[in-house]
Amino acid sequence: MPNRIKRDSETDSPQESHTANGFLPLAEEYTDDVWSAGRSLLGIFAAGFGGGLATLIAWLILRHTHMPAFGGSQLSRAVATGTTVLLILTVMWLVVAYLGGSIPRWRRWISYLVFYLSPAGLVVTTTAIPLAATRLYMDGVTVDQGFRSQFLTHMANTTALTDMNYIDMPSYYPAAWFWMGGRLANLLGIPGWEVFQPWALVSIAAVGCMLVPVWQRLCGSLPVATAVALVTTSVVLVMSSDEPYAAVIALGAPAATVLGRRALSGARLSMLGIILFLGISASMYTLFTAVVAMSVVAVAAATAVFVERSLAPIIRLIFIGVASGLIALIVWGPYLWAVLQGRPRSGASATHYLPPSGTQIPLPMFSLSMLGVLCLLGFIFLVVRSQDRDVRAMGISLIVFYAWVIASMIATLAGGTLLGFRLDVIIALQLATAGVFAIAEMRMVGFDYFYPHMISPRVSRAITFIMVSLLSLGGISYAQNIPNKNADAIDLAYTDTDGYGERADRYPADSGKFYPEINNYLTGLGFEPGSTVVLTDEQNFMSFYPYRGFQAFTSHYANPLGEFDKRNLAIENLAEASWDGAGAFNKGLEELDWQPPEVFIFRDFKYDLAEDLYPNNPNVRFRGIYFNPDAFEGWTEKQIGPFIVVTKKR
Repeated sequence: MPNRIKRDSETDSPQESHTANGFLPLAEEYTDDVWSAGRSLLGIFAAGFGGGLATLIAWLILRHTHMPAFGGSQLSRAVATGTTVLLILTVMWLVVAYLGGSIPRWRRWISYLVFYLSPAGLVVTTTAIPLAATRLYMDGVTVDQGFRSQFLTHMANTTALTDMNYIDMPSYYPAAWFWMGGRLANLLGIPGWEVFQPWALVSIAAVGCMLVPVWQRLCGSLPVATAVALVTTSVVLVMSSDEPYAAVIALGAPAATVLGRRALSGARLSMLGIILFLGISASMYTLFTAVVAMSVVAVAAATAVFVERSLAPIIRLIFIGVASGLIALIVWGPYLWAVLQGRPRSGASATHYLPPSGTQIPLPMFSLSMLGVLCLLGFIFLVVRSQDRDVRAMGISLIVFYAWVIASMIATLAGGTLLGFRLDVIIALQLATAGVFAIAEMRMVGFDYFYPHMISPRVSRAITFIMVSLLSLGGISYAQNIPNKNADAIDLAYTDTDGYGERADRYPADSGKFYPEINNYLTGLGFEPGSTVVLTDEQNFMSFYPYRGFQAFTSHYANPLGEFDKRNLAIENLAEASWDGAGAFNKGLEELDWQPPEVFIFRDFKYDLAEDLYPNNPNVRFRGIYFNPDAFEGWTEKQIGPFIVVTKKR
């Protein structure tokens, strides 16, 4: 096991204090693997790049395999389980060897390579392999994945931070993850919707790998850092893999709570880390940014009042907020500028969602599972070790997370929520991370501490082997079930019709098989997808082709600048005008406050109008309205499958 050295400083610089980077058992800690600031930054970059590249290569290889559909065969489950077991056993063997004492230099470098890339391996074995025979990602293009696929499709079609649906409008939804996904799609030469799967896998794997050197710097132990990264990656793959841009932020949240504490105490490298985390996370997923930022504010207040008794932490907090805000402006700037110019906003309802999980406090420490045991140990650790500043910061942050969940429930009285149900994953990650440190300290403050004269080095090594083995077997038990826990989402990736009009399970495709023909017809008439406004309720068509929608599918993902409510009223007025003749209909189009649609895609000239029903659950109702076919006099109509495609003559 790592040496235990007395702490003498609270900085995070190894040059100032070799012992200030981790969680201490009784004022002592493990610091065998602390690197300098420069080597740590290099390690973080190398791990992220290497993990992402390795995952991309694995995905490219898996594309050329011929596995059966996940739901119709146990083959991919067997391969996923087998490779997961081999991965964890390899990590276990290297950890035992690494902790056993001096090892040859070449084996040490192999250990580093495996440890740093092991989270990527876990992403591949538990998620990429089950999805190997489909082009779609978790949940296919069902409900929310339809919006996300639409965003990626647009970002692959342009480098501008435009809205996922409306034309000539800056993005309201944080676009950084989708913009980078669009660039990967361009690099691979595939459509935006198709890059969803590889980009989700690559981004989660890259961040998971980066956690190893990050936690190595924070706690000083490479084996412990590897355990934290593997555990948190496993949890995210179960709880948040369908929303990968949120998952990558959730992965870094526990480390951010520690970085924030150290930054507030003046540690420069931690200051850089928390600024980058908050700035980048605000560019991808604002909810998790908000709760982590609130936790940093709470820690700053506690540090200023009870620890330093000065305004220095508050001044550092302001600097962190300004610097991270400047990073976020890269993505948020165009939208905020439009708001400052006075562009009208209305109709968006992102916070109008209250599922059953939003009415319960998440208490993962009481679930009868491996994760529940780990979270319970983590909770005990946060209480018992609260005298340590880093542990206390994690505990304060956990309180903030729970406070947000409770505030979200109360906010329902004001007509919305704070989406507190989405914090389940953040809370579980915080407790699970603390649980890994609890197990590490149980070993360090173990039999050899209480019975130093009875435990020989040989017995100590045996105890270490047993504890590492038990933790690894627990990890295998949890990780091998990741595909099963995601089975419904994976099945949808095989049963939904993709952008090529095919189903990955080889069953007959639904009406989506006519989408490619519709697109070919429109482009043949000279309509450019990126500049053509379409009115349709066929969300999946908009997910696969980068046409601009006159109306978003629901108000919950709609840009406030799009005025969803007013557009709904305008569509209904257009439908009513169509029954007064072609003249009234065309006049209604000319009087629209927005660029009118040039293409209509109907089923029987029907359009399903989405209406917000919050606080009901489900929170959306679709009400059918009908257009008069005779109102399209002078337009061109074509029947393609069950769809009627009406286009304006050019």
